[in-house]
Amino acid sequence: MPRSEKSGKASAKTPRAPSPPRDADAREARDAGGLDRYDIALLGELQRDARQSNADLAARIGLSPAPTWRRVRRLEELGIITGYRAEIDRRKIGLGVLAFVRVDAERDNADATRVLEEAIRGLPEVISCHYISGAGTFELQVLVTDLDAYSRWTMETLFRLPNVKDLHTSFSLGEIKASAALPLGHLGTSR
Repeated sequence: MPRSEKSGKASAKTPRAPSPPRDADAREARDAGGLDRYDIALLGELQRDARQSNADLAARIGLSPAPTWRRVRRLEELGIITGYRAEIDRRKIGLGVLAFVRVDAERDNADATRVLEEAIRGLPEVISCHYISGAGTFELQVLVTDLDAYSRWTMETLFRLPNVKDLHTSFSLGEIKASAALPLGHLGTSR
């Protein structure tokens, strides 16, 4: 904190960064894999911009660079941070159609469903796949260049997968919000 030249005392006008947690509860939460306010701040900052330097990251969350770096490594080791990637504008690389595809599968047995799961995992056009409740077995998000490409892909690829009974497709007519950032508000600011 800057000191006043006249008095040698800390200036009251300069905001202080939050001090690191000192209590045993915060240390125990970190040691047990829990997240404290600095971990939560790190996750928020890294989701906003994972390319910022460790020094900038440290300044933004109010810690020095060394503990910031250790915290990031710990979050990676715990599997909370699973990787880093660039967000790409799909339209600028020619992927103009986003389809939501409900796949009804023949539910003969668990082995047949696992074979279908593995086949779906291998399709690069499928950017997400979820088991769903209600009608259907899986909900896929599929990206292709245009409607003709989707039609071809459905006939030549999707219908040929093992154990597929039926498909129901809806197309995105416009994105209102598309974010890969996860909400962190439920984690609170301290533990």
